[in-house]
Amino acid sequence: KGGVGKTTVAVNLAVTLAQQGNNVGLLDVDIDCPNVTKVLGIDEKPEYVDGQIYPSEKWGVRVVSMAFFQQNEEEAIIWRGPMIHNAINQFLQTTEWGDLDYLVVDLPPGTSDSPLTVMQTLPMDGFVVVSTPQALANMDAKRCINMIRKLNLNVLGVVENYTGEIFGEGGGKQLAEDVDAPFLGNLALRASYRDNSKPTALLDPIVGEEYTHVVKAVKKSLQELGKEAG
Repeated sequence: KGGVGKTTVAVNLAVTLAQQGNNVGLLDVDIDCPNVTKVLGIDEKPEYVDGQIYPSEKWGVRVVSMAFFQQNEEEAIIWRGPMIHNAINQFLQTTEWGDLDYLVVDLPPGTSDSPLTVMQTLPMDGFVVVSTPQALANMDAKRCINMIRKLNLNVLGVVENYTGEIFGEGGGKQLAEDVDAPFLGNLALRASYRDNSKPTALLDPIVGEEYTHVVKAVKKSLQELGKEAG
């Protein structure tokens, strides 16, 4: 669902994996509203040489995003399905990532062309579903999980974001139980997320510990599927 913090979670998972010594790529395929570059604080554009995209790098993470190719960050991208499909395919087929242990893909919300294209084009090991404690978010998350499973792909587990006094707690864990998926952990709503100087997992040790816990749970799910990086 939109607004549950998928981009923040994707970025902080990626930098946490990189901090652990892994080679990590981060692909932003939210074509309409690409925000990964903002969360990472990255300005340097990728190189484009002989038809190949060479990712930019920040905080140890190699990054490709539609935001790099916009003339104006406030520009509205109004594309129909085939154009979105072609853009994502170009990212997937022409990016020279080098040797990666993990490729984290930040998907847009819903079950539309962008996530469907990625699911059908890229051999994905599994999906981390981000939700909040609220019932409305979990209803939409169930739709996404149903889509993933209809395509015979793996759900690595559910993360509950925005845990705390304001939104409550427990909705993500309940969602995981409802869909028979692992619960990967809670990410509390904290004031430190307001500081954009660097990804919050690197800035706030408590947040860093939360993401380390989630990464450990993700790795466990991958190991159980026989897909953990060697």
